[in-house]
Amino acid sequence: MTKRTIEVVDYDPAWPALFEQLRARVWKAVEPCAVSVEHIGSTSVPGLAAKPIVAITVIVAAQGDVRVAIERVAAVGYVHQGNLGVEGREAFQSPRGLPAHNLYVCPRNSLGLENHLAVRDYLRTHAHAARSYGDLKKRLAGQFRHDIDGYVAGKTDAILEILRDSGFPADKLETIERANRKSD
Repeated sequence: MTKRTIEVVDYDPAWPALFEQLRARVWKAVEPCAVSVEHIGSTSVPGLAAKPIVAITVIVAAQGDVRVAIERVAAVGYVHQGNLGVEGREAFQSPRGLPAHNLYVCPRNSLGLENHLAVRDYLRTHAHAARSYGDLKKRLAGQFRHDIDGYVAGKTDAILEILRDSGFPADKLETIERANRKSD
C-alpha cells in the first residue's frame, strides 16, 4: 500500500473556479434529487492554506434521498466508499482524469453537513482564525507527513473551538471529537 503524502499549500485563487467546473458536472447528475452542491473544506475559504483537494458536498433534502444521490453520482463514475466513520456523510472516490477532489453526499440536517458548513462559514468571516488554522495545518502536515489520522487528530482542538464559537451544542461537539480522534 502506498502512503499518501499530506501536503498543505497556500491558498490558490483558482480553487473556486475548479469547484464550479466540478460542481456543474455533479449537478447535472444529481439535480433531480439534490437541494444544492456546496464547496466545503479549506479550499472554500479565501486565503486559507489547504491540502490542494477541493471538497464538494451534494446536499439532499432528507436521509431517504441519499440512496438515489449515491446511485446518480455512481452513474457518472464516482465510487461509493461508505461514511468513512462520519455519520450523516457518504464519501466517494472521484473518477480518473478529473482534478483532485473529494465528493460527499449529506442530508440537509445531518451532523456531517452542519459541521462542514459551520467551520467553512466561520472561517470565511474570521480572517484571524483562518490564518491561525492555516498555520496549524501547515505545521501538522510537516509533523504527520504520512499519517492522516495524526493530522486530523492534531486539528481537532482547533475545529472544536471554531464549532464552539459557532454555537454548536455540547453533544454534537462530543460526537465530532470522537470521530476526529478515532485513532487515539
